[in-house]
Amino acid sequence: MLVHGIGVSSRYFHPVAAFLAEHGTVYAIDLPGYGESPRVRRDVTLDDHAAVVAEVIRMHGLVDPVVVGHSMGTQIVTRLAVDHPEVADRIVLIAPTLPPRTRGLVRAALALAVDTLREPLLANAVVLGDYFLRCGIPYYLRQLPHLIEDAIEERAPRIRARTLVLVGDRDAVVDRRFARDLASRIPRGTYRVARGPHVVMYTDPLGVARAIVEHARAS
Repeated sequence: MLVHGIGVSSRYFHPVAAFLAEHGTVYAIDLPGYGESPRVRRDVTLDDHAAVVAEVIRMHGLVDPVVVGHSMGTQIVTRLAVDHPEVADRIVLIAPTLPPRTRGLVRAALALAVDTLREPLLANAVVLGDYFLRCGIPYYLRQLPHLIEDAIEERAPRIRARTLVLVGDRDAVVDRRFARDLASRIPRGTYRVARGPHVVMYTDPLGVARAIVEHARAS
């Protein structure tokens, strides 16, 4: 089960999903207000998103799926792991947001701007297309405070799921020190580095897919 970040949709998971599909069934959700999901006028919190993911897992009758979150998706998946521990025993946190150094509107915006310069053009086209044509700026701005005000590391000790924390070696938003520290706070946490910037599952889909599959099969 793939859970996307703020402003985007399941589309940016397509490259890694293609590799993952060689090893099992892949579900990629469009969260409320994103992608092909209906537009929403009310505010939707991270807890609301986590409840939706839990409901989708139950609706499809999935038993112990590996739930993968990217960026804001990691904040949702960690909430899922804490509040709905029965639905997933293994999770993957790709580029978990936000480190304290980028936790603030201006600092987060600057980090995202720097990272955009490191992403390939096609990845930027997918992301920006979702931002402007699917999500829309008003909804993005309503969602942003939830991302910025959340401290993912505070939930880490309460996560009982076997957890892989994965970060790109050129990520301008999430530094490796924060990702490594986050993994160390999770009782069953491990840490790996992939090749690429923030949207690392788009720039290194094979490497990320291999890491996810190995995590899924680990005893």
